[in-house]
Amino acid sequence: MVSATITAPIAVAPAIRPSVKLPAWLEVAKPRLIPLLLATTLGGMALSSGDAPAASTIICTLVGGSLASAAAGVLNCLWEQDLDGRMQRTSRRALPSGRLAQRQAFALAIGLTILSVAVLVVGVNPLAASLSLLGLCSYVLLYTALLKPRTSQNIVVGGVAGAIPPLVGAAAATGSLGWASWWLFSLVMLWTPAHFWALALLLKDDYRSVGIPMLPVVKGVAVTTRAISHYAWATVGLSLLGIVALPTGGLLYGLMVLPFNARLLQLSSQLRSQPDEPQRAKAMFRWSIFYLFGICALLLLARLPQAALLGPQLFNVPFAALPTLVG
Repeated sequence: MVSATITAPIAVAPAIRPSVKLPAWLEVAKPRLIPLLLATTLGGMALSSGDAPAASTIICTLVGGSLASAAAGVLNCLWEQDLDGRMQRTSRRALPSGRLAQRQAFALAIGLTILSVAVLVVGVNPLAASLSLLGLCSYVLLYTALLKPRTSQNIVVGGVAGAIPPLVGAAAATGSLGWASWWLFSLVMLWTPAHFWALALLLKDDYRSVGIPMLPVVKGVAVTTRAISHYAWATVGLSLLGIVALPTGGLLYGLMVLPFNARLLQLSSQLRSQPDEPQRAKAMFRWSIFYLFGICALLLLARLPQAALLGPQLFNVPFAALPTLVG
């Protein structure tokens, strides 16, 4: 679990340390989380009807979102400094290892937040800036501080932080939020538990050692893999609504999303049948990242004028017009 806004409870590959050690100030900003959040921001823009936003608007949205995401990452590291120091996986991070002082990290977070809001207000609009700030606060306060240490369902509700970027993208494109942007918000919300719990399966011993009630720790591996399967099915079902959410190109999206959905269901089924096999969890986790990137790429592809060249002219007609065409 940003886009234009946040570092969310969207996770990165477990037990895979970067080959190049990042500077301490950059490490706490968690830059590896930002690209996926920016992708969902662009997905939110793609769902908006009308002309594409100006290039300056797109750039300011992505820059402002990156800054907000970085600020959220720093604040998360500050809040969990003691916890990170007690976990094997995170004990070498910049703050618990002493490579970065708390005062420096806090100043960095404040600076990034102010700069993010300024970029979005001046370069985009106040609604996009407000949503970005809401995403940042929901990640740090709702998920990190309130839910994560208290409930095994932390990511189900806390995933709202990672689902706000599509709203930021829609707000940047049109200045308002249509139902299509709320569809992508809901899709990311449903996608998040399966994505994050696949990672939690790999890190359950680390979470158990410090008393974090992640689902595999509290309910066990079998229950977690069943829950992952249920959320994968829900994600697949909701993803198909993109056919009607897109102003144009919905049928093209609908056809191209099928193999993404099939692979997600296959991996969740394999994980459920072999819940104690780490490679199954790792495969599910990695595909879930690629899956969300793929969904956003398909949304953007479906809105390109050239999309008409990839199939019948019908692909370039709004889904709502199909009854008229058929009739």
